[in-house]
Amino acid sequence: MPSAVDTGTAAAPAHRTRGALARLARDGLGLTGAILVAAFILVALLAPWIAPADPLRLDVANKLQGISLAHWAGTDQLGRDTLSRLIWGARMALGISLSATGLAGAIGLVLGMIAGYGPRWLDGLMVLCFDSVSSLPVIMFALAVITVTGPGVATLILVIVTVSIPGYARLIRAQTLTMRNADFIVAERTMGASTARILLRHMLPNVVGPLVIVLSMDVPVVIMLEAGLSYLNLGVRPPQPSWGNMLYDGYTSLRQQPLLVIASGLPLVLATVGFTFLGEGLRDALDPRLRVASR
Repeated sequence: MPSAVDTGTAAAPAHRTRGALARLARDGLGLTGAILVAAFILVALLAPWIAPADPLRLDVANKLQGISLAHWAGTDQLGRDTLSRLIWGARMALGISLSATGLAGAIGLVLGMIAGYGPRWLDGLMVLCFDSVSSLPVIMFALAVITVTGPGVATLILVIVTVSIPGYARLIRAQTLTMRNADFIVAERTMGASTARILLRHMLPNVVGPLVIVLSMDVPVVIMLEAGLSYLNLGVRPPQPSWGNMLYDGYTSLRQQPLLVIASGLPLVLATVGFTFLGEGLRDALDPRLRVASR
């Protein structure tokens, strides 16, 4: 028969989740961000069906065309349909950013909980490793790794995961250190609960909220990093569509057709706004005290 501690800790996360979703729905900016993020995810998932043309098909005779019924966002310097490349670029950008931040967040969650709940010598050793990786300049580290291994999606994800893990791990470590002496955790240890049970059943639901907020705010940062490296031809390699290499194509053709730069930059702006608003909304929804304190 489940104990009172089990019942309380099992019901509390579900209740908090419902309450957080209700508060997010009442938050105008948070709801706007959620709608934008959902729209980008739907576009990325449905790219093979909603893209009006093959994003790789060349039509040099119709290069650098403006808006028309055949090409709603014009064409690039090789006659490829810009709208189709933007749609497939959304799949590439969200695929890389969500995969990288999700993997880094999961690893950081595990390492942070181990560091925060483990013995002091292990905590000190892991913090030293986190600080060592965090001290590396992100761009210089990315350029070094890409120079050695070559540009590509896998290399880009590896770089992002490596530089992101320490920040997430330190966040979870701080949350775990705060909670390890909480009354319900002490009660569980007194009742003989195992370390794995305490971490997975009681601590995990309570420390994952701040991580979700940080991850949602870091997604646009990763999108911008991917676009910047692709702009420098160090990320997604042509002819695969990426918002970054589309921006570079637009820059090289700026005088002939400025529409390409505008069309390529607009999704980056909207994605940044969407994920930032969503992160702010989640922060207020998961911890309403922050909203009260800010007034």
